[in-house]
Formats: sequence, structure tokens, C-alpha cells
Amino acid sequence: MQELKVTENESGQRLDKFLGKFLREAPKGFLYKMLRKKNIVLNGKKATGQEKLNIGDSIKLFLSDETIEKFSEKAVQTISDVKIEKLDIIYEDDHILLFNKPVGMLSQKAKETDVSAVEYLIGYLLHSGQLCEEELRTFRPSVCNRLDRNTSGLLAAGKSLAGLQELSRLFKERALAKYYLCPVAGKVEKGKHICGFLHKDEKTNKVEILSREVPGSTAIETEYRPLAVGKSATLLKVHLITGKTHQIRAHLASIGHPILGDYKYGNRAVNDVYQQQYGLNYQLLHAYCLEMPKLSGSLGTVSEKIFFAEPPEMFKRICKEEGL
Repeated sequence: MQELKVTENESGQRLDKFLGKFLREAPKGFLYKMLRKKNIVLNGKKATGQEKLNIGDSIKLFLSDETIEKFSEKAVQTISDVKIEKLDIIYEDDHILLFNKPVGMLSQKAKETDVSAVEYLIGYLLHSGQLCEEELRTFRPSVCNRLDRNTSGLLAAGKSLAGLQELSRLFKERALAKYYLCPVAGKVEKGKHICGFLHKDEKTNKVEILSREVPGSTAIETEYRPLAVGKSATLLKVHLITGKTHQIRAHLASIGHPILGDYKYGNRAVNDVYQQQYGLNYQLLHAYCLEMPKLSGSLGTVSEKIFFAEPPEMFKRICKEEGL
């Protein structure tokens, strides 16, 4: 027999959902059969699986150790094998963590063998004692927004279930404001609010900006204003109103002002100049600011706060030498 005590990060969900995470390899039919036969009980009583869990609830599994082991997935990471990289933490409390993602780090895994910001986040939480290996069987902290591998800047992560759910909701509902910095080719004298439709080619992982809606396309909005104008480039502050794949990169390129270093959407001849002069071989796009709305509850401590992330050295050097 094994007894499980429901923690804060497990409460609020249905019993069958919890069991599906803890015994991840078990068929649903097996779980419901064990509930019917009282081989799995909640607070000492027969359960259907639809009960909502509360902190401190007792779940007893009258199953052999071999059966539990067979249907359990090993914790995603353990302290001995976790990847460690010092995170540039901008803000942290009991529920959320904001950090400055460097160029080259994935936000989330693209394939099983990848190591992403999520793995580094979990590694930090394990080694700082804020998370234990057993908790990973039923709750996994994660980042709530995505940045391209070579886009630097603010990543927001949920450390608790409440923090993860609320932060994810804010991004989904566009309730917080996201601002980026990027130097673009050419002179941009005035700011503008631009709209269009984005269509993604899954095979090439490249998007196209269209003036009208077509099947599979999504409406997008991007707002920008110039902060500094140099001889051949402009530093823009971009408000990402909708957040779609490669939106800023493709949208700015579509109006003739591609981001410097962006070989996927930009001007190769222009990018070659910056590559030869500075060794630049990726887009200079930095997620530098998050503005939180009025909040309460688990995110009350960040209500109406504004967070900034310092651009990387390559970004600052090129802007300085280009007069931006």
C-alpha cells in the first residue's frame, strides 16, 4: 500500500486527473476499475474519480509496489542528472519566476533530447530546495511564453500550480503588455500600428505575412516606434499585441525593415555586412519589458509592476557603434 498526501500544487484538480499523472502509463480503464474495487480510495472512502482534491487529502493505493512501479513514469529529472545553468533571475516569489533568457537557449523542447529553459528552471528549483523529485511526478513547473532560440529576453515561468495557471491565462488573454527592442535595416522616422494575416508553413517553419485572410491564416497586430535613427539602421521599440510564431521578424520584414542579423526573413547582403563586422549570425531581437495588469490572489505581489531585462552585450555593442 502507498499513501499520497495532496499538496498545494496538486489541489483543485480531479482525482482521476491526478491519478493519470501519477500512474502515467496506466490505461484509464485500469484506474477506474481500481476505484470501483476500492483498491484506490480517497480519504478512506470509495471514490469515482470526479472528486476535486484539497490540500491534505489522503489517496491510498492498495496496489503492489511492482504495479505502481510498472505504471509510474520516472520523475522527469533528479538532482543527480539535472542540467545546471545559472539563470539571470529578474524577479522571483513563491508562485512565479522571471528571468533573462540568453541567445541560444530554447524556451521549450523541440525534441526529446533537447535541453530547454524548462529543464534549467527545474534544475534551479531542485538544487535550491524549492522542489523535490517526487513532486515532478504530478506537477511540472514551466515557462508560460516562448521566445525563438536566438531571441533573448524575458521569460516568465510558473513555480506553483496557481502561478502557472494564472500566468498562462494572462498571456493567453493578452492581459499583460509585451515590449521588444530590435535594430532594423533602414530609417524609420515615425511609429505605426500595423495589421495583417500570418500564415505558417509547418514544413519550413517559416511564416508569410498577407494583406488578406486565407485558410489557415491568423490575424496579427504589431505596433512600433523609433527610439533612435542611425545612418543605415533604426532602433525600434515594438509592442507585440498578438503573439504568433516569428511575428515581429516577419511583420517588420514585410514593410521593408527587417531585423539586423535575421537571415530567415531579412536582407542577406545587409546581414553579411554585420556578420563580417561584428560576427553577427542571428536576429537582434530582445524581449525587454513586461507590464503586469492589476492583479490579486497568487499574483497580487506583481500587480501593475513593470519588469525589464538587460539586452545582451552583442546587442548593446552593435547599437552603440551604429549610433543607436
